[in-house]
Amino acid sequence: MAGYARRLDRIQPFHVMRLLHRARELEAQGRDIIHMEVGEPDFDTPEPIVRAGVEALREGRTHYTPAVGLPRLREAIAGYYASRFGVDVSPERIVVTPGASGALQLLMALLANPGDRVLMADPGYPCNRNFAFLHDARSVAVDVSRDGFQLTPELVEQHWGDADGAMALLTTPANPTGAVIGREALAAIREVARRRGGHLLVDEIYQGLTYDGEPFTAAELGKDVFVINSFSKFFGMTGWRLGWLVAPPDAVPELDKLAQNLFLAAPTPSQYAALAAFEPETLAILENRRQRFEQRRDSLMPALENLGFRFAGQPSGAFYLYADCRGLGMDSDALSEALLEQAGVATTPGRDFSVIDPGRWLRFAFTTRRERLEEGVARITAFLAGRASSTES
Repeated sequence: MAGYARRLDRIQPFHVMRLLHRARELEAQGRDIIHMEVGEPDFDTPEPIVRAGVEALREGRTHYTPAVGLPRLREAIAGYYASRFGVDVSPERIVVTPGASGALQLLMALLANPGDRVLMADPGYPCNRNFAFLHDARSVAVDVSRDGFQLTPELVEQHWGDADGAMALLTTPANPTGAVIGREALAAIREVARRRGGHLLVDEIYQGLTYDGEPFTAAELGKDVFVINSFSKFFGMTGWRLGWLVAPPDAVPELDKLAQNLFLAAPTPSQYAALAAFEPETLAILENRRQRFEQRRDSLMPALENLGFRFAGQPSGAFYLYADCRGLGMDSDALSEALLEQAGVATTPGRDFSVIDPGRWLRFAFTTRRERLEEGVARITAFLAGRASSTES
């Protein structure tokens, strides 16, 4: 029997899904599990979006849209950039995709030749390096654990290399750290990419979920920057599978061609539903949720610090805490498994996000209500106390 493509050897599974599967097994056995592992908001899709989706289905809006997206939705997204950030983005530069993952796959197909270097922060979202591997590009993991968990202009310059075709892929706010890159640093990285003849890709999937400072978008830097976003996280539409990217004008025809071949178009009912995402009623709901996420961050982080977890700084966005667990006497794989099996608390170990020193890190997602987070902390406290007692005896 013929074998499979060799590139599959480089693509690793998303380990958090195995943890989620095990958590579901324990729940089926009657265990109560507190979920702090999966990066999915616990809030349902806002009702105005649901109503718009139902209406689209009832009106028979189930046929293909143009490959680059419903014109009305492209205009609505452009209007969002204007109203929220004061940035003029032409609707013609917006490509609607099946989630941010669809946007990233389009961009790798557009930009990456075999062997091209794609610079990424380590720790970072694991699927990004797998998207590079899928197109036979080289994912270059850059250790940012001493640099506020974000790429810096100096790191990008240092790791760019001499070959043509390199690109830098940044995520801000970042998964798994919640770190946000500043406007000046992002502009400087863009200049490095321009000077070196490469590309800058900025994933802003968590953009709406920021807690400190004035929000901004990489789209303001210039038309040469590729900006990725999604309706999943801030807008609460994970299962609707809808995202978008902002591209240079001359790239859109090529992206259109790729989209036609790769997925034809994003889901039509989802696109009509998303038209309601930018309505004032919906944005008010989303702002309330953002504030609640911030409250969860502000209560969970000090509680974990009191237990011996250490943090490089307070995350300014997303809904994650990336904790250094070295002082607790277990690597993150063993600690994550023990917390799930013995304490009923599901977390994600660093090997999903870090190639460099993964056993040092544990990710907590504050995507469940505060009472459950507090119960989770109580269970972790009891687990660590019990372990300390058994060690002393």
